[in-house]
Amino acid sequence: MKAKEKTRMNIRSNRNLKEALDMSRRLTILADEGEASSRDDGCAVLYGVIRDCAYKIKGRAEREKEVHKVLGIWDDGNNSHEALI
Repeated sequence: MKAKEKTRMNIRSNRNLKEALDMSRRLTILADEGEASSRDDGCAVLYGVIRDCAYKIKGRAEREKEVHKVLGIWDDGNNSHEALI
């Protein structure tokens, strides 16, 4: 695999991890707001499932982020390579 292709793959992977972390944050907010306005047990269960999924997504994405940091392929936001995609 060529270096440029590998860099593109790393950038995409990092971007996907960042999106997963953002998605987990949005799901947590949805669960909070939903529970606050929930009028029945069924909705409360649904928001609990959403919250559980958010925690699982966040936990897995955070672990992968740490792996990327150890491998030296994590970029915390200053994606100067973004144009390579």
